Amino acid sequence: METVLVGAAALALGIGVGFLVRKAIAQTQAQSAESHAQKVVLEAEREAERLTREALVEAKDEMGALRREAEEELRSRREEVKRQEQRLTQREEGLDRKVHELERRAEELSDRDKKLQMVRQQLEQAAEQHRTQLETIARMTQQEARDALVAQMLDEAKRASMQQVREIEQRAREEGEERARKIVTIAIQRVASEQTSESTVSVFSLPSEDMKGRIIGREGRNIRAFEAATGVNLIIDDTPEAVVLSSFDPVRRETARMTLEKLVADGRIHPARIEEMHERSQREIEEQIKRAGEEATMEVGITDIHPEMIKLLGRLQFRTSYGQNVLKHLVESAHLAAAISAELGVDPTVAHRGAFLHDIGKAVTHEVEGSHAIIGAEIARRLKESPEVVHCIESHHGEVEQRTIDAVLAQIADGISGGRPGARRESLETYVKRLERLEEICTSYPGVEKTYAMQAGREVRVMVKPVEIDDLQAQVMARDIAKQVEEELQYPGQIKITVVRETRSVEYAK
Repeated sequence: METVLVGAAALALGIGVGFLVRKAIAQTQAQSAESHAQKVVLEAEREAERLTREALVEAKDEMGALRREAEEELRSRREEVKRQEQRLTQREEGLDRKVHELERRAEELSDRDKKLQMVRQQLEQAAEQHRTQLETIARMTQQEARDALVAQMLDEAKRASMQQVREIEQRAREEGEERARKIVTIAIQRVASEQTSESTVSVFSLPSEDMKGRIIGREGRNIRAFEAATGVNLIIDDTPEAVVLSSFDPVRRETARMTLEKLVADGRIHPARIEEMHERSQREIEEQIKRAGEEATMEVGITDIHPEMIKLLGRLQFRTSYGQNVLKHLVESAHLAAAISAELGVDPTVAHRGAFLHDIGKAVTHEVEGSHAIIGAEIARRLKESPEVVHCIESHHGEVEQRTIDAVLAQIADGISGGRPGARRESLETYVKRLERLEEICTSYPGVEKTYAMQAGREVRVMVKPVEIDDLQAQVMARDIAKQVEEELQYPGQIKITVVRETRSVEYAK
């Protein structure tokens, strides 16, 4: 037990001694650290003082350098200002000398002006004296002499100019007429073609009179089948060994003629055979149309043309206008346009093509309403023809104002082809159009009920509504219609306008 207590006391004593030792060591270390820190602070203060002195020295040196540079720049600027002052002084001295020189010259010019003024006055006085002497001798004033001289000169100039104008006009007229006759004669001689007559019927010769009965068939079934298949009227009259095919469409009429020719040659005429022969004839006609169009384009030397345009050209082989075959008219017009262009020294490309296609609209005028010039222009535009060629087509009858020399040449070629001797004659088409226009003019007036053109267009009877038009208005209408017809239509002789106002009273007896 004692041993334990001794050990515990020794342990407590050791701990206390250790604590004291550690405390002494800690105090020693703290004193050492504090002294070290003081040394560091002293060294830092000495270093800062050294750096401060060095910075002050450098700043003083830099300030001295800047001061020297500023002084040097100031000295150089002072010298430059001094030199500029010297140059300004020299310029002022030069300007002063020039001012003195200008003043001296101004005085000299002033003296010269005075002398010139005196000389001018002397000359004016001399001229006035001379003019007075001339007026005294000529017994007329200066203005009168001037007017007389001007009038004489104008009269002589007018006479000379009129003589020259008359000579130039006469020479131009003679040369122009001779040149025009030469061009037209050469063109016509080159391309003159035969004249063909226009008709809306075709006469087909039969081998015998008995063939008419076979064509008619039992109870007329064959002729009805023929007209239904071909769309052509078949007229069988008293003409011996001949029948007449009538249709406004020349292609359809030619197809019917070929069909009838095949039926007569075959001898078997019945509805089924008629349809078979008509289909075969249609194929042949289409081939003929294509071949005719190709031959026409080859003849005029135009190859770059749309296939549909070639077909339309081929259809014109069966079309006549004013007694002239339209396809031959187009070929002739194309050659004429090329010949005239060559004579005039103009590029013939557009005029040649425009003249060749100018009547293309006639291939479809029986299918489309409107002017064939406008219709043809629309077809050409749709088939990608050039605007210049389209303009030639649409303007060759005056519906559109002509804007190019090619359009004028195409129209001239058209006129020459139709106007040459034997080319055309008065036709049914012209007559019908005149009658239609005559009735249109009368029908356009308000209150008109019906209009009838009679006696081959030499008389028009206008039926008016009696409720809307009285007797006085009927007289005024007749005079207005006559005046409009005179202004718009061309016709032989005279046309009688009769306005009929009829009042009917109707009653029924019961």
